[in-house]
Amino acid sequence: MSNKLRTLIVTVSSIMVAALLAGAMLGRSSSDDGAYRQLAVYTEVLGKIKSDYVEEPDLKSVTLGALNGLLESIDPFASYLNAEQYKEYLKNRDTLKGGVGLVLSKRFGYVGVVDSIPGSPAAKAGLVTGDMVETIRGIATRDMPLAYANILLAGKAGTTIDVSVMAMRHPEPKKITLTRAEIQYPKVSEKLLDGQVGYVLAPSMGEGTAAEMTAAIKSLEKQGAQRLILDLRHSSTGTPEEGVQVANLFLDKGLITYLQGQKVARKDFEADPAKAITKLPLVVLTNRGTARGAEVAAAALLDNKRAQVVGERTYGDASVRRPIPTDEGGAIILSVAKYYSPSGKAIQDNYVTPSVAVNETEPAADMDEEAPPETPQPPEKPGEDPVLKKAIEVVQAVKG
Repeated sequence: MSNKLRTLIVTVSSIMVAALLAGAMLGRSSSDDGAYRQLAVYTEVLGKIKSDYVEEPDLKSVTLGALNGLLESIDPFASYLNAEQYKEYLKNRDTLKGGVGLVLSKRFGYVGVVDSIPGSPAAKAGLVTGDMVETIRGIATRDMPLAYANILLAGKAGTTIDVSVMAMRHPEPKKITLTRAEIQYPKVSEKLLDGQVGYVLAPSMGEGTAAEMTAAIKSLEKQGAQRLILDLRHSSTGTPEEGVQVANLFLDKGLITYLQGQKVARKDFEADPAKAITKLPLVVLTNRGTARGAEVAAAALLDNKRAQVVGERTYGDASVRRPIPTDEGGAIILSVAKYYSPSGKAIQDNYVTPSVAVNETEPAADMDEEAPPETPQPPEKPGEDPVLKKAIEVVQAVKG
């Protein structure tokens, strides 16, 4: 590294730290001195790395790693994109329709799998909640901005992309070739179970889910359903707004959720009695693949005592994210407001914890096994699903 380049990197890093310090001093009260002290620690550590590390460090990488670590520590869905990456992000976000169907977040510095959209290339390859994506197109995901990982995965339908994935069920990273496709959100489906229990499966909170669910519930009631189970496991896509509409189907009063941020005024979402369609006893199923709109719905129904929630805690992803441009032409993609449960807990930080905890004991699909079905289907044998089995017991115990 030349002296000129080294000086430039040190200068840029120093300017960044100085700007952060100035912001902390000017934009915060004296009660925030702790933040100032932490930034001073960062400055000292950066200096020690420069002077004492065993070899001359690439301070640009050090600074980038620090930025990504800072963002991940406060928001696992945040990203810092440099100017080139941000241009690519703006160019491709509305034009590339093909994808692999992965819902991602940052975990331990790597890109982690929130879930795979049912029927997508990722789901067919057996990628599941908790897997870690080690490389994308040969590029290590360590300290990779989350938004850039999504850029790399997107492309024209029919093209392929190579990834390597680490999973608890595989000791070593496994290389997989995924063929991009136009991703379709799966539809709501329903089935009448024994004991006049209506079962509704909602694998997504995409646009129109509430309308589909309305039709499903009315069909079940015509078939004689006296109780309902709403399965939101692996429902990780769609919008919080659709989750509000779904919750309103079961609530004729009360607060569903509220949205609030440092610069976003609180906005309450109250149940509209005209949109409620049923008063049947209800149980909701969740797991660690439940996110976004499904979490909003589950939290609202639980806090309003409209339903018990059975299963595992949810993933924790319910916020409004926006790109915030930086002076050098890049951007920070950051949560600017979060959705809260009626009891006042930020869903992204606190998840939704079931009132009846049941672990899913079935082993995750192996990447070498036969691909799962194109679209999720209601269970043929509920007794083989421990979470559903428990839910049936819980809902049948509720007085109608």
